[in-house]
Amino acid sequence: MHTRSTGSVSPGPARNRLLRDLRTPQEAVSNLTPNWFACVMGTGIVANAAVSLPMQIPGLRTTAAAVWILAAILLALLTVGTAAHWIRYPEFARRHHRDPVIGNFYGAMAMAFLTVGIGAVLVGRDVLGLPAALTLGAALWVTGTALGLFFALFIPVMMIRGGHYRADAAFAGWLMPVVSPMVTAAGGAVLMPYTPEGATRSALLWFSYGCFAFTLFAALRVLPAVILRLLRGPAWAPAMMPTAWIVLGPLGQSITAANGLGSAAHLAVSPDLAAVLQRAAAGFGTIVTVAVLLWTAIALTLTARTALGSTDGLPYALTWWSFTFPIGTCATGFSAMDATGATGYAALALAYFLGLSAGWIVATRGTLPRALASGGLLRHPDLA
Repeated sequence: MHTRSTGSVSPGPARNRLLRDLRTPQEAVSNLTPNWFACVMGTGIVANAAVSLPMQIPGLRTTAAAVWILAAILLALLTVGTAAHWIRYPEFARRHHRDPVIGNFYGAMAMAFLTVGIGAVLVGRDVLGLPAALTLGAALWVTGTALGLFFALFIPVMMIRGGHYRADAAFAGWLMPVVSPMVTAAGGAVLMPYTPEGATRSALLWFSYGCFAFTLFAALRVLPAVILRLLRGPAWAPAMMPTAWIVLGPLGQSITAANGLGSAAHLAVSPDLAAVLQRAAAGFGTIVTVAVLLWTAIALTLTARTALGSTDGLPYALTWWSFTFPIGTCATGFSAMDATGATGYAALALAYFLGLSAGWIVATRGTLPRALASGGLLRHPDLA
């Protein structure tokens, strides 16, 4: 972190003022890379997971509404800030999609819109009223879906052209561009009861299942490369280690989407087919639960080994937001499984929600001082 004197301000106040590392206010948008949208995802999923829990604690829904408002404000600020970034610093902005790490996080932008949109319907309606919440939720869902499908195709093509898909460069962030269609599928299930009956509702159901299948197969293509990198090396840099938690994203979100669509299927298809889809969702969720628990143990081990393996501990990076959304999808997935009557899932949902809450606190405490207090995280390192 760099500290710069302002010349006209005495050293004491300069150390205490906000954004003290920025020479001009405009520099606050110089380093708004797409992975900043992970803050929105990680905040929004706290609200969504809270209202999805099998057990409801007094005051939890009110808190969730406040968290959703915070996520919506963050989304608005980052959307405006990203537009300003492209206008004022186009030479930096044009590098993002070609960067072997940052480029993958364009998926976070799409999922930020989707997460806040889903939250609008689940909990934002307590603040806005149902009609306004549905309008906002649908608009954000459409926006996030369009962005997500575009980035899911565009970013892998750019990575292939740049020669970035190499065995020694594999990391869990490769999943980011292809996970957002699965969030679209989960959002489609939330919107199903409010969609006009008939062809529109049926189209939404099968479109959502198509997005589900897209992410499922894409993730199955990416995961082996990530696992082989972990087994064979080279080891990820310590700042990249939190991305190991991203693997939980497609796993937990697929459980959420499968059960959400299975539960809503009766609104659009025959009772017999709906029953089949619901049973398939429960079976799918049971199988994927094993993978979730196994990868949670792996991610915990990798994170703890990195944090305890050096005197510097786990160095801060925006990758710390990987401790939020992926864990949150497991909480929502296990909440959906509890609704099927399967035993043990209420406890799992609560455990992962507590883990999500802890991860959000850790990521927020790491980000706020560097973003607001110093501003160093907002300032592009290439600025003279």
